[in-house]
Amino acid sequence: MTERIVRPTSRLLVLDDDDRVLLMKTVAPDTSRFARWITPGGGVDPGETHVEAAIRELHEETGQVVTEVGEVVRVDDFEVSWDDADHTHGHAEFYVVRLPHFEVVDDDWTDDERSDILESRWFALDELATTDEPVEPGDLAELLRRVLAESSGA
Repeated sequence: MTERIVRPTSRLLVLDDDDRVLLMKTVAPDTSRFARWITPGGGVDPGETHVEAAIRELHEETGQVVTEVGEVVRVDDFEVSWDDADHTHGHAEFYVVRLPHFEVVDDDWTDDERSDILESRWFALDELATTDEPVEPGDLAELLRRVLAESSGA
């Protein structure tokens, strides 16, 4: 039996003034180097809370500095199928951050991020809902739709 190794992560739905979401095209921890669009974020370091990790990851991956990220809008627990991953399961907590539109700054990227992040792009909800490219989580458009509806009071 394989040991269960859970990697806790914090993910961010970064929204600009036009309700576009920032996504990063990254390669999976797999020998296939499968590329997919994901939200900014990453692992929670030992001794760090999910909120602290979200704030740190936002700065590391985008250059943006915030002091808070609000409440968790989604939690995902999942099995990891990538053949080169150092964990068997994931636990992701998603937060929403609204910022004026910006260009991603890679000054604080780790070596892994420099090799794994292929590009970044802002997606409108309609673009996200109709893209043929892989997006994780697969229902990200529905999550974004719900978040936008809740923020508008609808």
